[in-house]
Amino acid sequence: MSNPIGALLWNDLTVENATEVKDFYTSVIGWTATEQAMGDYNDYNIHNATGEVIAGICHARGVNKNIPPQWLLYIKVKNVEESLKNCTSLGGTIIDGPRMMGKNNFAIIKDPAGAILAIIEDN
Repeated sequence: MSNPIGALLWNDLTVENATEVKDFYTSVIGWTATEQAMGDYNDYNIHNATGEVIAGICHARGVNKNIPPQWLLYIKVKNVEESLKNCTSLGGTIIDGPRMMGKNNFAIIKDPAGAILAIIEDN
């Protein structure tokens, strides 16, 4: 069964010092991490106690340099382009994207109150 529209699909944290922050969370929460090659550096896949990948901790580099340093929720939408039009027409702003993450189109938006989240198609 596919995820319904509005489902939380992913979450990650993008920061300047991803290695240090990864070490912080693995120690404080008990998560484990594996490296995810990103060319000339590594980001991290974060695993829960059963080994399931539940999040990412990423360096604020390259295409991710404009992503704010916060835990970012990725919510499934039917169509990113349509959602972006609705976002801006209702007073929101586009922070990043649209662009591809693997096979999925996504963007990061800010609502009129200033809260930030990512919207993503689940193809």
